[in-house]
Amino acid sequence: MLVLEGLLGAILIAGLFAPLLAPYGEAEIVGGPFEPWSATHWLGTDQLGRDFFSRLLFGLRNSLGLAIAATALSFLIGVNLGLLAASGGRLVDQVLSRLVDALMALPALIFALVMLAIVGTGSFQLVAIIGLLDSTRVFRLTRALALRETALDYVEAARLRGEHLPWIMWREILPNIRIPLAAEAGMRFSFVFLTIATLAFLGLGLQPPAADLGSLVRENAQLITYGDITPLIPAALIAAIALIVNLLIDALEQDRDVLALKEEGPGS
Repeated sequence: MLVLEGLLGAILIAGLFAPLLAPYGEAEIVGGPFEPWSATHWLGTDQLGRDFFSRLLFGLRNSLGLAIAATALSFLIGVNLGLLAASGGRLVDQVLSRLVDALMALPALIFALVMLAIVGTGSFQLVAIIGLLDSTRVFRLTRALALRETALDYVEAARLRGEHLPWIMWREILPNIRIPLAAEAGMRFSFVFLTIATLAFLGLGLQPPAADLGSLVRENAQLITYGDITPLIPAALIAAIALIVNLLIDALEQDRDVLALKEEGPGS
């Protein structure tokens, strides 16, 4: 657990302080194309002569930033609509649920490709489209958790006190479902991070000269035919981040289950 937290912390620090840690600028041409690893360029240079190590740090920063922003947007939309569907009455629930079902019926990656081809690629477009698509999963989970809570006495008591719907949603129901939503946030982040990397590999991520991990793999993939493992480094970093986050989520859920069993006591 501590090892995983340390690795994730190191990755986040490397991304956050990329402008300070990178020896060269994100788009600065500092050598010839595809120079080998050396003391000057630790991971060589890319197809234009830019320092690959610097590009890797900036790509990590950009990919993490996009994934965090898209995950936050998906929860902002999904949690609020899920709470509204669960506590706003049958008509509201039916309308929102059918809209979400229609959106979930579309293949997410294909829909994202089509929308990005229409509206263009960029950080705002990526965050908006992926956040909207992923909010459907958050909506379904929030609605299911909130429906269970709305049947309990404390919600009915709040209604009898005359509390408004926003109060019931955010002050009564949300605090009682925050733990499973927090676990879901980690899973959604992993999914969003991989989706952004996939779109970038397909050429629909951040546009040059901005770097992200998926585009670093695509731009330097031809090196693999010459036995150079440089393009595999950002690919391995993508896989490592997704794996570490998932393992941390599993560990946190196990700790939560153990704590729940201890609170129940042996006589329960």
